Amino acid sequence: MADTQDVLSRIDYQELTELALALGNIDSPTGSEGAASQYAHEWLEREGFLTRKYALVPDRFGVSGTVEGTGGGRSLIFNSHLDTTLRSDAIWKAANPKDPQYHSAWVDGEEIIGDGVVNDKGPMAAFLIAAKAIKQAGASLKGDLIVSAAPGEISREPVDEFQGTDYVSKDLGTRFMIEHGLVADYALVAEGTGFGIVWVEPGKAHFKVTLVSEQPTYYTPYLPRPTAIEESPNAIVRSTRVIQAFEEWAYEYERRNTSERESGTIIPKMSINAIRSGYPYGVTSTPQVCSLYIDGRILPEANPLDIRDELRDLLAKVGEKNARIELYVYRRGYEAQNIEPFVETVRRCHAQVFPEPPKPVATAVSSMWRDTNMFNQMGIPSLSYGPRSASHASRRSFTLQSLHQAAEVYARIACDVCSQDRP
Repeated sequence: MADTQDVLSRIDYQELTELALALGNIDSPTGSEGAASQYAHEWLEREGFLTRKYALVPDRFGVSGTVEGTGGGRSLIFNSHLDTTLRSDAIWKAANPKDPQYHSAWVDGEEIIGDGVVNDKGPMAAFLIAAKAIKQAGASLKGDLIVSAAPGEISREPVDEFQGTDYVSKDLGTRFMIEHGLVADYALVAEGTGFGIVWVEPGKAHFKVTLVSEQPTYYTPYLPRPTAIEESPNAIVRSTRVIQAFEEWAYEYERRNTSERESGTIIPKMSINAIRSGYPYGVTSTPQVCSLYIDGRILPEANPLDIRDELRDLLAKVGEKNARIELYVYRRGYEAQNIEPFVETVRRCHAQVFPEPPKPVATAVSSMWRDTNMFNQMGIPSLSYGPRSASHASRRSFTLQSLHQAAEVYARIACDVCSQDRP
């Protein structure tokens, strides 16, 4: 086995902090990852890794760096994503889309702050520095160690007139990289789990529900009142009954489909997260058409057509028999197969860094989509494991200590896995 202590002694925690800040201060919302990709590629080249680019789209490419093994050992991929969650012009997404924590990174006392750092460039920096330490130590690994940075992990999907590669995410990110050679015996997706270990994730299904009023559009002065909501000529008004019924159904759906698995409990959620109707520059008449856009999470074995049928029944019950339902995204979920030896390795290495064993992950963590699904779909046993922000909804940060712990445990995992004989 590689001399793990020699490797650990070469981890420079100041360099780790600086790398996390450098990556975090490159604003790279989904669709605009190019500058972050280039920075990661140049860093890998400068540190002497065998580097590759994976570009379905020239300015949105993934990168990898490899430490080649001597042969006969298990290989391991570390993976994180380069894209971040919020564009500065997303005025219909957040109350303050220009908030600095979405677009930059800084240290405040014992914390490192920034959405891009906690999701997901901090864990990326941790495994990059761990891999550099392994390389500098001249550690003799039997299997290859591959570090990778991917675009397009955060959902952005083509729909309506929003078409083309600017609106593609998963298809040009980790999946494209795997299909073009990013392959190993195991993959560790370095995402926020609170250093818990999770290897199951739900799938997702996006639906567009379009309501059409049978009544003609009315110029506002002629609008009939009083009118029951279900008889309103205004499709926006009619949608309120649908939304209320949907919320009741969604809660029942998640309770009915909650699934306890070995590595985490999936609570699949359903949520209406976009609505389109009318034109803000022409509000003098009632719109006859209103579309609701649903993000649905589904169990790995679920069929999205069954969900569509449930939504059809729901619409019929509230009297919207002419409503149209379109399934415009389907991505299946997966539970890793043949992953037990890797899980035991991660647990063993975790115990060498932390006083307590890995805690069960929060249900939100095991109920979300991550690129773990991409590896497991392609037959590469994969799990997620890394530091997590304690208050991600309000303050996007984690402690410098947890960032440093991530680098140490990742180095231990890499030395252990890549020293194991490959059957």
